[in-house]
Amino acid sequence: MNALLELYNGMGISNAVYNYGENALKKLEERFAEIDKIAECNQAKVISAMQKNRVSATCFAATTGYGYDDMGRDTLERVYADVFHTEAALVRPQITCGTHALTVALSANLLPGDELLSPVGLPYDTLQEVIGIRPSPCSLAEYGVTYRQVDLLENGGFDYEGIRKAINEKTKLITIQRSKGYATRPTFSVTQIGELIAFCKSVKPDVLVMVDNCYGEFVETIEPSDVGADMTVGSLIKNPGGGLAPIGGYIAGTQACIDRCGYRLSAPGLGQEVGANLGLMPSLYQGFFLAPNVVASAEKGAIFAANLYEPLGFRCVPNATESRHDIIQAVELGSEAGMVAFCKGIQAAAPVDSYAAPIPGDMPGYDSKVIMAAGAFVQGSSIELSADGPIRPPYAVYFQGGLTWHHAKLGILMSLQKMLDAGLVKI
Repeated sequence: MNALLELYNGMGISNAVYNYGENALKKLEERFAEIDKIAECNQAKVISAMQKNRVSATCFAATTGYGYDDMGRDTLERVYADVFHTEAALVRPQITCGTHALTVALSANLLPGDELLSPVGLPYDTLQEVIGIRPSPCSLAEYGVTYRQVDLLENGGFDYEGIRKAINEKTKLITIQRSKGYATRPTFSVTQIGELIAFCKSVKPDVLVMVDNCYGEFVETIEPSDVGADMTVGSLIKNPGGGLAPIGGYIAGTQACIDRCGYRLSAPGLGQEVGANLGLMPSLYQGFFLAPNVVASAEKGAIFAANLYEPLGFRCVPNATESRHDIIQAVELGSEAGMVAFCKGIQAAAPVDSYAAPIPGDMPGYDSKVIMAAGAFVQGSSIELSADGPIRPPYAVYFQGGLTWHHAKLGILMSLQKMLDAGLVKI
């Protein structure tokens, strides 16, 4: 028995589960090598942007109060703009999460009487209250912004004819959610997003397009901003924070859009001139530097999960062989018991709170009970090893993250062990 297996045995992983995982890994060497090539390209892109913008130790100095003339903050925003190939970027710890970043982008660029269109079906749960699909105080609907959506076709493709009919004189902004959210549809590739943007702008050239890029950064060598998005939006406690950013979000896009986002985040007339960094610059810079390789580790974990669970009869989205366009792996477990067992395994593999037992509960912004497993160094950081999902059919759990490939591997093996122990699977 080798030393690694002894360690895994001590953590509760049986020989049978370990060997099942090793057999799956033998088939993944070429795919993992391709992921490493993408990570190398993105790593070079980030380093080049940092060098071009003369990042120095001075950029790491803390600022307080108004944060006027914050060199580190302003330089970081230029780095993001260069990596995303945009005119400008807003990268702030004052943005609390991905939903907040999306809210800033939408509310800054939509006025009463404007219409928002989603051509990819229903947005993620937390954005539904922002828009007013589910009524909420301070929603866009309360301020006179109307909403329209076009559902995807049964095969997951875009309903181009339906989109053409939905775009009208009031359509000001189109929102595209790249990742699947709590749905079991495919995640869109950057190429697919570019085709959709080009079509929408052919129908109405002046329409703005915002892409929710959460979970997608650095999975490919290009981003939605490279294919026509006016705003690309995400969270720093997901991919681009590299596991080090303790909070924050970004919006990268045209100068006109980002100016308005700055005014909405702070105040009209102030914009990006204010906003202290509070000593977080080292984490935000270093996290962005590490992000390409952290994302590669998480993507490998997602592929490994699909290759373990799909042969056991569970539907996986994406499946075990499909191309990847985000770090999320959905596994339809068919029951609440399956979701609980899976999440117990992820929690048991965590470096923090490994002794905790995740159970379904009510969460703000969701209309179903949600189970979440995450023993993370940063609360809610889903670039760290985590799994979650709403307790509703098809009882799919959404696995993502892993700051290192080996931790992601451990988490998946532990999830399978808990499923096996509960009598929910046989290997």
